[in-house]
Amino acid sequence: MTARRDYLGPLALIAALLTVYRLWVIGHLGIDLYVDEAYYWGWSQQLDWGYYSKPPVIAALIAASTAVLGNSLVAIKLPSLLIYPATAFALYALGRRMFSAQVGFWAGLAFLSMPLVSALGLFVSTDAPLLLCWTLALIFLLRALERDGWADWLACGAIIGLGLMSKYTMAAFLPSALLLIALDPQQRRWLARPQPWVAVLLAFAILGPNLYWNWTHDFPTFRHTAEITRVGHGERGLHPGQLGEFIGAQWLSIGPVLGILLGWALLRSRSLWASPAQRTLLIFILPLLALVSLQALTGRANGNWAAPIFVAACVLIPAVFLPDRRRWLIAGVAFNLLASTVAYHWPDIARSTGVALTAKNDPFKRARGWINLADGVRPLLESHPGSVLVTEDRELMAHLIYRLSPPEYATWHPSGTPISHYDLVTTLADKKGRDVIFVSRKADIAGISARFGSSEALGKIVVPIHKDFRREVYVFLLRDFQGY
Repeated sequence: MTARRDYLGPLALIAALLTVYRLWVIGHLGIDLYVDEAYYWGWSQQLDWGYYSKPPVIAALIAASTAVLGNSLVAIKLPSLLIYPATAFALYALGRRMFSAQVGFWAGLAFLSMPLVSALGLFVSTDAPLLLCWTLALIFLLRALERDGWADWLACGAIIGLGLMSKYTMAAFLPSALLLIALDPQQRRWLARPQPWVAVLLAFAILGPNLYWNWTHDFPTFRHTAEITRVGHGERGLHPGQLGEFIGAQWLSIGPVLGILLGWALLRSRSLWASPAQRTLLIFILPLLALVSLQALTGRANGNWAAPIFVAACVLIPAVFLPDRRRWLIAGVAFNLLASTVAYHWPDIARSTGVALTAKNDPFKRARGWINLADGVRPLLESHPGSVLVTEDRELMAHLIYRLSPPEYATWHPSGTPISHYDLVTTLADKKGRDVIFVSRKADIAGISARFGSSEALGKIVVPIHKDFRREVYVFLLRDFQGY
């Protein structure tokens, strides 16, 4: 109990300080919502069992937060800001169970300091609940393997189900769990017992409403996943450069020093395999890392697609390098915290040193200027009551809906093939004869205006952000929609 107090208390203090600091940074940076945040907020206004590109947990979390705190910037971002510290505590519990409270402390601290968490900690994303569910599922899996009851297996299955409802990447937990059981002669008995299989059934039962939603909407989430991974596309082939970029992204995601330690540990996999605890961690790193690396080599892979490997990695690093190389751990965490502080305050540093922020050196440019842009559109929309707000751009639509709350809106998609959630839930097909306020990044929309009785350019909205970067849109009044 003493060791637990000694390490849990400092971790709780650090987590609280980092969370409060990141809350302050959000306000200090003067940023708007990132496009996916505005997109997810829109989902939260119409809760459903599924959405075009993701399962529903992220929308439910935002809905819960904004129901209490309103639709402010912080309220929308709050789920991630709270879930990442919760994951650090879960990692503490995992590290303590597998090794010691000291390993658990460093696992939680490594996680909180990771550049991936420092960056995503400022934005609400599906990775936050995914990583928490992955960590908790691993804890309950290890508990279940040590006991003969049902409770831990059912808890594990339920958490896997919630993870799947957060992000489908959670499915990668299952083959690693199966591999863990199959490779251990003492655990293989579970393959003939009902508990693991009932846990899997429970997980998919929880996912069931999302699967049904996909079925009734022609499987848009699965189609989107296939599209972004280029499954079935002719351009698949060998792309060593993309593999290199993906591996580099993993190194930067955990931090340069901790990344070196992780690489060092993975190179020693053969010797680490002899330890059951370290073997468990390797099983929850190597298969997913190999799978997404293959995807990067043969198609395309975003840097965060293998994010769950960092759950086991944050435990493996201190487990391998404590106590002999504690200084490396300290250096890794310190470097990560320093780097994130520099990134958070880069606009301040640039101003104080006379460096002008530009499109190339502002890491937050994609979250700037949206509120002012929407406010520029507002009077044009309000001066034509009864008009439908329309764009053909998901990014524009997300920010305009968040700021303007238009009574009616729809996307322009004459092809009928959805490429965003707006295409699934809005339509112009039943709005023949209606007037439209059309917001476009293009000055020439002749192909679109031809589908209306008349068109009128209402103005151009320009929001300067940096000397080489601005947001601008063109607003048109299109009367009497004739149909696609």
